[in-house]
Amino acid sequence: MSVKHPIIAITGSSGAGTSTVTKTFQHIFRRDKINAAVVEGDSFHKYDRKAMKLAMAEAAQEGDHHFSHFGPESNLFEEIETLFSEYGRTGSGKVRKYLHNDEEAAPYKQEPGTFTPWEDIQPGTDLLFYEGLHGAVKTGKVDVASHVDLKIGVVPIINLEWIQKLHRDKTQRGYTTEAVTETILRRMPDYVNFICSQFAHTHINFQRVPMVDTSNPFIARSIPALDESLVVIRFDNPRGIDFAYLLSMIHDSFMSRANTIVVPGGKMDLAMQLIFTPMILRLAENARKARAG
Repeated sequence: MSVKHPIIAITGSSGAGTSTVTKTFQHIFRRDKINAAVVEGDSFHKYDRKAMKLAMAEAAQEGDHHFSHFGPESNLFEEIETLFSEYGRTGSGKVRKYLHNDEEAAPYKQEPGTFTPWEDIQPGTDLLFYEGLHGAVKTGKVDVASHVDLKIGVVPIINLEWIQKLHRDKTQRGYTTEAVTETILRRMPDYVNFICSQFAHTHINFQRVPMVDTSNPFIARSIPALDESLVVIRFDNPRGIDFAYLLSMIHDSFMSRANTIVVPGGKMDLAMQLIFTPMILRLAENARKARAG
């Protein structure tokens, strides 16, 4: 962690909704004129799209049917830790982009599913903002979590997470239900070992719980709406959190434990802005003072 060059990481599984949460942070950055270096976790996959398919096929031939984007064999965990460590010391580091689709790839004149070249973060940023799968990962070799000043987990209950993934992959990527189900099953060991384990190291977790039946996510016709959900917000250390203020500002919210507030799903964006705005401003202001001093 670093006072001069702070790091915020949002971490969560594929389909968890981290991209939606990122929009709230981007709004805060624009409104409060925070110059953030934005890093996507997908850029630290080890393989591009074509190479990943080949690596999966080779792993299957060797009897490994659980090779996935969630595990250390297909990700550059050491490079994430190196980036976070270097940014904390110098405010710089090597980054690249993963080009998901034609629209993202067009400006670079590359094919979708490829990476841009590595390049240095532009100088003068106020903080680094990471969104992806492994912002708080720990293994026997790396400890990414130790470098992050504010770690946020986005963790819908698992049936909702699967519903979101099923609908996204089927509508946006053209996959069948059977193909998405196979992916979920293949990823399960890495999900347990390298995704779930991160949420023991996060400072704040947001868990969306639908108030409708999600007992069979594989036949769900639609994703439960925010207004059909509650959001459980758990603070690792509640000291300094003004729960009375949050309860007064977010109607129909309540405390379920001494470190946990529950808010209506439709108020999740409001809750995030109320919680994170002062935290972000404090990190940025302390960084500016430290760099000036």
